Amino acid sequence: MTKILLLSDTHSHMDEAILKYAEQADEIWHAGDIGSLAVIDALAALAPIRAVYGNIDDHQIQNEFPLDNRFTCEGVAVYMTHIGGYPPKYNARTREIIKKDPPKLFICGHSHILKVMWDKKMGVLHMNPGACGKYGFHEVRTMLRFVIDGADIKDLEIVELGQRR
Repeated sequence: MTKILLLSDTHSHMDEAILKYAEQADEIWHAGDIGSLAVIDALAALAPIRAVYGNIDDHQIQNEFPLDNRFTCEGVAVYMTHIGGYPPKYNARTREIIKKDPPKLFICGHSHILKVMWDKKMGVLHMNPGACGKYGFHEVRTMLRFVIDGADIKDLEIVELGQRR
């Protein structure tokens, strides 16, 4: 059983509210727009990190993390990228990757809109954790927590961190 904290769009912001949840995770996954390696350093002090770079991330972050991250967590194939769209409106690049080799879990960020939905046609669960940073148009800062237990994704929880101010 692996407890996951999924976040995105920190835009260089880190605070105690985020770290409180990070302390409880077995792994932390960041879906891009990290903003600063200081964000990664703060999180990595608490749990292993899997991440991708986003469209605002500089060459240092791009050298540290890939555009696309495909991996398996227990029995779940995961594909994470920053800009990907959502079912059935994936962007063209992401749609081809998912069609060619569908993961069980597809994660992206970028939109600052929390969204979890099934792509019934491709059999893929899509997650976007929204944005937990303070930069952007979102009103409430959000993240997701869930558990991967073998091949099961369960115990999904929306974490609201309060207003973006």
